[in-house]
Amino acid sequence: MTDIVLEHLTIGYGKKVIAADLNLALPNQAVTCLLGGNGCGKTTLLKTILGTLPAIDGTVLINQKPITTYSHAALSRLMAYVPQAHHHVFPFTVEEVVLMGRTAHISWHATPKAADLAIAHDCLERLNLSHLRVQAYTELSGGQRQLVLIARALAQKPAILIMDEPTASLDFGNQLKVLNHIETLKAEGMSILFTTHQPEHAAHISDHVVLFHQGKIIQAGTPQDCLTASHLATLYDLPMDTIHKHLNHMF
Repeated sequence: MTDIVLEHLTIGYGKKVIAADLNLALPNQAVTCLLGGNGCGKTTLLKTILGTLPAIDGTVLINQKPITTYSHAALSRLMAYVPQAHHHVFPFTVEEVVLMGRTAHISWHATPKAADLAIAHDCLERLNLSHLRVQAYTELSGGQRQLVLIARALAQKPAILIMDEPTASLDFGNQLKVLNHIETLKAEGMSILFTTHQPEHAAHISDHVVLFHQGKIIQAGTPQDCLTASHLATLYDLPMDTIHKHLNHMF
């Protein structure tokens, strides 16, 4: 069974095509890593899967149903998104930002209930952020903001978590914490799709890897099949000896 299926999908902005005729099935309750160079269209693909960017052609199926048949609220209850970066104009507290993850579960004009607040507090605790609960989000470091966004996504209680470079602005310790959280969420039955520029992270926690290069999926499968020196040399336009020099521990 798969949560997400792409059928002859063409993505882009307006008439500008970024990638065409993409076909892919992502495994259920697994960690999938999307790898590709800068500007290859990874974020565009994530936004199309989320339904925030319309497909130019083709179909995204979520639980065997076209994404266009879901309401915005239904998609928000099903999928959560952690962007690369996010900047609030207003000084919301950390607690308020995480509570925003409950929006899809709250009736129009209703206020969060005690149960919603409890869920938000639980998500903060899971990410060791409880001590920042009343602090302004705008006063946090980049790494702390990223962790708050992950907590907000978890507050949605999604079946599918989509993360765009979730460790990009974190120090080494927090990177490992996020990777451990991803593994825990998978063990709890969640499906996770994330992008990264670090193949080592894909090797460490992924069940499934997708290599995205020049608008095409050049390989998809297990980390053992995808994370070879040959594939990574193609993916990042590097000579094989450079790959072996810097990533030799992976092979």
